[in-house]
Amino acid sequence: MASTPLIRQLNRITYWVLPAGIALTLAVLVGTMAATGLNQAGSIVDAGALTRWALPVFTTTSHTAMTITLGALIVATTLLPHYTRIIPRADEADKPGRVPEGERFHPVFASTLKIAAVASMVWTIAALGTLVFSFSDLSGMPVSASEGFSGGFIAFAQQISVGQAWLAVTLIAAVTSTLVMALRSYPGLFLTALLGFTAIIPLALIGHSAGGDDHYAAVNSILLHLIGVIAWAGGLIVLAILGPKLLAEDKVLPRSKRAGARQGSGERSLMATVVARYSVLAMLGIITVAISGIVNAQIRMEHWHQIASPWGMMVLTKLVLTMVLGVIGFIHRQWLIPKLGGNDGKARGLFWWLVAAEVLIMGAVMAVAVVLGSTAPPKPEEISPNASPARILTGYELPPEFTLEQWWLQWRWDWLWIAITIFLAVWYVRAMLRLRARGDNWSLLRTVSFLLGLLLLFYTTSGALTVYGMVLFSAHMIEHMTLTMIIPIFLVLGMPITLALKSLPVRTDGSWGPREWILWLIQSPWAKFFTNPVVASANVAGSIVAFYFTPFFNWAVSEHPGHEFMIFHFLFAGYIFTAVMIGEDPLPTQPPYPLRLVLLFVTMAMHAFISLAITTGDNLLAADWYGNMGRPWGPDAITDQHLGGSVMWGIGELPTLAMAVIVAVIWARQDKKEAVRQDRQADRDHDAELAAYNEMFAVMAEQDESADRKPGKDRA
Repeated sequence: MASTPLIRQLNRITYWVLPAGIALTLAVLVGTMAATGLNQAGSIVDAGALTRWALPVFTTTSHTAMTITLGALIVATTLLPHYTRIIPRADEADKPGRVPEGERFHPVFASTLKIAAVASMVWTIAALGTLVFSFSDLSGMPVSASEGFSGGFIAFAQQISVGQAWLAVTLIAAVTSTLVMALRSYPGLFLTALLGFTAIIPLALIGHSAGGDDHYAAVNSILLHLIGVIAWAGGLIVLAILGPKLLAEDKVLPRSKRAGARQGSGERSLMATVVARYSVLAMLGIITVAISGIVNAQIRMEHWHQIASPWGMMVLTKLVLTMVLGVIGFIHRQWLIPKLGGNDGKARGLFWWLVAAEVLIMGAVMAVAVVLGSTAPPKPEEISPNASPARILTGYELPPEFTLEQWWLQWRWDWLWIAITIFLAVWYVRAMLRLRARGDNWSLLRTVSFLLGLLLLFYTTSGALTVYGMVLFSAHMIEHMTLTMIIPIFLVLGMPITLALKSLPVRTDGSWGPREWILWLIQSPWAKFFTNPVVASANVAGSIVAFYFTPFFNWAVSEHPGHEFMIFHFLFAGYIFTAVMIGEDPLPTQPPYPLRLVLLFVTMAMHAFISLAITTGDNLLAADWYGNMGRPWGPDAITDQHLGGSVMWGIGELPTLAMAVIVAVIWARQDKKEAVRQDRQADRDHDAELAAYNEMFAVMAEQDESADRKPGKDRA
């Protein structure tokens, strides 16, 4: 239970840290703008002092409010109890309007949603202001209500990439704000958070990451950077605001405890529990922020001496401040968090003072980041007038001829999928070791299978297949079918869902952790729909038709979001299909084995039909892309497309046939297990079931004989 003086102290910290944070952020913003010259009038177009100063202020406010909004939703749906059980005193039980015993939203949960609601409204207004002042800055027109400004602004928001991006962010912020104020369920708020996170996609696609060399690595690294900032900084700012409320409610018992029971030994207080959970999130966030920031900075520089440029100095400033925050986080995790569950008032006070310091430093980092995004990096971003067709189309120079040697020499790092594979590999190994440490067995073959699947995923998304998939349809088809038909087999045989359910801790305070979210997901209507065997099969075969014979294919090969969506969809569709057919993880539906075999052979037939259409077709798919690549080596585009159709048939049929064999083997094993079970049951009850079965036939035969002996019956 928190003491009243400590709560008063924390209230004082909270009341001054936010104004101080805003003041420090503005001071750093002004200082960095002055140091880089962004506050000076432009030499070509200038919209005036109002636009020069208002644009970075609105941009910083938008980024900060977005971070707080999404951080609050993360805290609410993953760290805090949803409900609290109300047990009134005996003298209050009969008062009007009182419920003797029931559930109410937890006070801290309700406060977190209020933070999200206010922050989301600020985010919407700030994003709209950024949209308006971005047009003013690019056009050189001061903000006004004139017809010329209004007409140009509408065209800017509809046709120019920067305008489209900020219009999308504004709409996402507005919808997120509406949903935050309307929803209170965990699933609804979680889906709202996912919607809010989509705002980082247009933000990553504009600015310096959108141009220059290695566009894919730059955009994906900034995506990871923003995700890490939201999880780390957003969560910390929200916890800093919630500090007094957390301390005031620190005595509230978990809803799983028996009514009237005292907090038992081994139970941590609410504040200690929430902070410990956040520390894991913060650790992942700060690692992601640091690594992705270094990767993005390296892409934007040609030589290390460019670190002395204004752009490089701001990068160094961000790095140093991030390291300081990392040290504070390490102090939290190693010394202070373990003491929060007791009555150590000094430790609690020091913890919240350090949190306040972190919030102030984070405000400075965000201000530097905004100015950094508006400052030209040392590495030129313009495409040379003599650029090759491949450079103009893909953003990369044409790779050498696709020979056997190049399968292992060509790499293009997709940092998004690298992060996913590393995270899954580390989690899987740690979960397996945790099971073994407590005496539970976990198959080493399943571990090897899952890790091999992740290794194939890493190679497919960052190796030669992704390099040549941009210029060769046949290489693209190898990438597609590997994602859909090969990688999922190894991942499914690793049984990751079962491992997660066995290894992840069970929450007992009414909050939802990873295990609870997995259970909700596999029991949700969406899971029942997508794991329906007919739907899973149609998704694998039918999506190929929808993908290659519609304009969607052009979007997938020419646009970065389309390329990443293509990878996700193929992997997701293949995983669900494979899990339904041969998986042993718990699923909403378990189709009978004969149906599985039928659907596998139908899928094989569909693959053969579609591959035949591609192999024999005369219309070049994505002709504006593959037909204009300007390759001096390899087959022409239509011949390469025919080769891709053959690749689709070969890679599609063999894994499907292998799955059919696996289904047959599993079916036979299941029948054998059932036979053994029946034999054991017969041994236990002396074959009572067979005896009853024979007795039934004996009774029927006796009845027939009695009927034959009745008088008056016709005789032969």
